[in-house]
Amino acid sequence: MIKLQKIKINGKEAEGVSVNTENTFVLIIKAKKGFLGCGYFDVNTANKVGDAAAIVTGVKTFDDMLNSNVVKVSEKAKEIGVKEGMKGREALRLMF
Repeated sequence: MIKLQKIKINGKEAEGVSVNTENTFVLIIKAKKGFLGCGYFDVNTANKVGDAAAIVTGVKTFDDMLNSNVVKVSEKAKEIGVKEGMKGREALRLMF
């Protein structure tokens, strides 16, 4: 099953996508300049293609993602101010 959801942060809209796999969920929230992804995503790939990506782990919902601490950050995300340890919500704010 694929679920799409609009996520509002400070009056701006991001797009959330949840995909059920056989054993887990794959979650991503896409903003204008980058994305917040679950642990299923690899920051090394984001670095190779030049995407701004922040990764949170141990999440099952979009709310979990927004309230969890970022554990990995791509180089492009670092350039716009995203840092490990900040909440997912704060990382997304920098990606608008």
